[in-house]
Amino acid sequence: MTFATTPEQSVATLSPARPTSAHLPTIADVLAAQARLDGTVVTTPVGEYAELDRATGAALVVKHENQQRTGAFKARGASNLLLSMLDAERARGVVAYSTGNHAQGVAYAARLTGTACTIVMPDDPNPVKLRAVLDQGADVLLHGATFDDARTRATALAQDSGARLVGAADEPDIIAGVGTLYLELFQQAPGLDVLVVPVGGGSGAAAAGLVAAAVAPHTEVIGVQSSAAPAAHDSWHAGELLERPTTTRAEGLAVGCGFETTQTLMRRHLTDFVLVTDEQIADAQNLYLTGARTVAEGAGAAALAAVLAQPERFTGLRVGVVCTGGNASPDELRRALGRAAA
Repeated sequence: MTFATTPEQSVATLSPARPTSAHLPTIADVLAAQARLDGTVVTTPVGEYAELDRATGAALVVKHENQQRTGAFKARGASNLLLSMLDAERARGVVAYSTGNHAQGVAYAARLTGTACTIVMPDDPNPVKLRAVLDQGADVLLHGATFDDARTRATALAQDSGARLVGAADEPDIIAGVGTLYLELFQQAPGLDVLVVPVGGGSGAAAAGLVAAAVAPHTEVIGVQSSAAPAAHDSWHAGELLERPTTTRAEGLAVGCGFETTQTLMRRHLTDFVLVTDEQIADAQNLYLTGARTVAEGAGAAALAAVLAQPERFTGLRVGVVCTGGNASPDELRRALGRAAA
């Protein structure tokens, strides 16, 4: 196991090919993933909380992916992808890039399958997530200031080494694996009027829309991202892939570009895509802590933040919100608790 930093490098990356319908995941792929992941990931609970209902005016159902393996939903997609790989592919190892939760998911799946794994993370990562990745046995390389810097370095590393590059978004097997959480949710809480899903690269919202279209077509699916990292939001509204600066504190949402596969699925299935501020996210984290006794990292609280920000839109509705992760740093939790005092 190694742990190193490298200076900035300028590395050319290849633009992903536009996905065809044959390469997009289907509900059959999600069902296959559900069988494949049996015993590998946990069926996370849903919860309903009077304090959250009073604060929003809605009947909220919280899907607790913060109680998933590695503390976030990413373990589902990464495990499905690595379990789907051939032995010869796994023998070459995998390389992934992430601000934290995808890193943990890939590292977990790599340990599960005995696959050599290198993770590229931006400099100064969330220490909780960094320790968790190292504890899974992955090699960690810190590079650059942003998610996109790490992506560039990981792409070059995979090309040089022959390892499989595992992105967080343009991966049908990852989206199919993530879809298993929405199959669970619709079984646990049928009759949702709306489902709100945080978006970084978009695997969660793409999977949610895919599954809802198949099993709950009357449920609206709404994506939410931080206004301090709006690349996926702006790409969805513009109908083309765009790049945007990322200054959000919610590292799970700090993605500076849109991805073709997830954008294609989100354009098909999302009803809307909204933005919230980092301050609104911190308020939602505070409400989770005080009203639901739940630890949510910034990205994990973004769906609740969207409901709090637009009460007129959600009042009286049965609304599903996905707490996608609970890997919050101590500073993040102190900031959230400080919102109440302020």
